[in-house]
Amino acid sequence: MALNSTCPSPASCSWEQISQHRDRLMRLVRRRLPSYQDAEDCVQETMARAAAHAALDRARLGSFLTSVALRLCIDYYRDLERRRRLLQRAALLDDPGTTEEDVCDEDFGRWLMDQVRQLRGREQEVILARAAGISTAEFARMHNISIKAAEAAFTRGRARLKTACAKAMEDRMT
Repeated sequence: MALNSTCPSPASCSWEQISQHRDRLMRLVRRRLPSYQDAEDCVQETMARAAAHAALDRARLGSFLTSVALRLCIDYYRDLERRRRLLQRAALLDDPGTTEEDVCDEDFGRWLMDQVRQLRGREQEVILARAAGISTAEFARMHNISIKAAEAAFTRGRARLKTACAKAMEDRMT
């Protein structure tokens, strides 16, 4: 067994050999991560990866540990940036509108529902079903019609609502 050149199994690269690098890794990582706990987690992860490496060259153990630790630091900041962007997008979605906008939206919703009630037959039924969260396919199954017929009724109803909205806007502008 050539213990001087490589570690033939994870067990032969003992924690003692790997842990000799712990203080150096902590100094390296601590300068790059915001908290002691994050640095400790990074060093532990680095050492665990080295211990699990099946054919690690002992002569390169130090450089391997340094490389892994630095990459884990980079991964930490990538993850932090990804979370920041995600929170930013979520905050934009949760941004409440002004009271004026809410009132206008509710008023428009009531007006639009009045327009839906003026539709006839299937068009009205499918639009109301969609407003209730029922898919067009589910509506078709419930009413024993083809999906294509339900989609056509939905499209016609939506077109009539769009025309009613355009007409109302035109009337307001004159």
